Amino acid sequence: MTDSPAPLADPHLVHDPLAGDGAKDVVILGSTGSIGTQAIDLVLRNPDRFRVTALSAHGGRVALLAEQAYRLRVRTVAVAREDVVPALREALRARYGTGEPLPEILAGPDAATQAAASDCHTVLNGITGSIGLAPTLAALEAGRTLALANKESLIVGGPLVKALAKPGQIIPVDSEHAALFQAVAAGTRADVRRLVVTASGGPFRGRTREQLAAVTVEDALAHPTWAMGPVITINSATLVNKGLEVIEAHLLYDIPFDRIEVVVHPQSYVHSMVEFTDGSTLAQATPPDMRGPIAIGLGWPERVPDAAPAFDWSTASTWEFFPLDNEAFPAVNLARRVGQLAGTAPAVFNAANEECVEAFRAGTLSYLGIMETVTRVVDEHGTPSTGTSLTVADVLEAETWARTRARELAAQAAEARA
Repeated sequence: MTDSPAPLADPHLVHDPLAGDGAKDVVILGSTGSIGTQAIDLVLRNPDRFRVTALSAHGGRVALLAEQAYRLRVRTVAVAREDVVPALREALRARYGTGEPLPEILAGPDAATQAAASDCHTVLNGITGSIGLAPTLAALEAGRTLALANKESLIVGGPLVKALAKPGQIIPVDSEHAALFQAVAAGTRADVRRLVVTASGGPFRGRTREQLAAVTVEDALAHPTWAMGPVITINSATLVNKGLEVIEAHLLYDIPFDRIEVVVHPQSYVHSMVEFTDGSTLAQATPPDMRGPIAIGLGWPERVPDAAPAFDWSTASTWEFFPLDNEAFPAVNLARRVGQLAGTAPAVFNAANEECVEAFRAGTLSYLGIMETVTRVVDEHGTPSTGTSLTVADVLEAETWARTRARELAAQAAEARA
């Protein structure tokens, strides 16, 4: 184990591209989403620690983006949708008034990538989906510390990300990987026996496969412990999110798949655990709140006081752990398989799932149809041939094929149900 490559996420190493006194300059990608809005809340409460220089968003919430830009006094605002630039400029002018210059506006599909490469200390990638790959690569190539909430970019572009990342340059922001990151800091990498990733079980914990046949979109969006965006919430309901996190753990810490386990923990208090070779297990625990992991991503190696609520240990509580039902929730085992295949297989898995989630939300694919379709797309893709020579073009080609095939199969399923 000590001869294997250095892990991407190593809490013992600190990547500091612009060391110095004062607040860290931060770029927030996906600023109007769940991660972005919570990150901004953290920044506004800690102006002595963080200063936001650029924001990026897709463009669906122009008024919120303009408000964020004004409150943070950013230099740059990036938006993916070029058609919303006039509305964004108008919203900014209404907020800034006539006597103050507006921030620079970047627009188009490469706007977030341009922002990620801009002058700063840390880039928080809070974009949802594999569209976050290009900004991830741009931030790493520019030498920025990358606070990574966009797990998909690491999963679909694993070899590409690993080739660019310097030791300590990536700090994971997922609650599970922020937990592993902190627990690993208590020992050395050679002392790690197993990584244990916890799962809430989502809204359907305890249901059999047969009982899941008739669940609705509303059912899937009713997560019992976390407030997240709709795609991530549905991924949590299918446990695809947990499968992605298993692949992410393998890539971040260079731990073999057979030493990464998933356990169901309904309370979502323990975010993950590390078992060491002496039999000790260290668990990282806080009430469910993403501001804690975000603070680790932005502030490491320092901790941000009162970033998130702590436990009241004077109040009785029960913490439960259960094995994962792989028959009802096959996503984790499928993710292990595509992770071991490597190459373009993870990109196919992720892209097919994104299309199937959209079909489920649109009412054209059943809940069980999500994983049935993703599995079929992965099987049809077969064994990838790119291996460690993966290129961005390979990823894009595989994703395009997977999305097209997933849409075809979802349409066939809808016709069969009609």
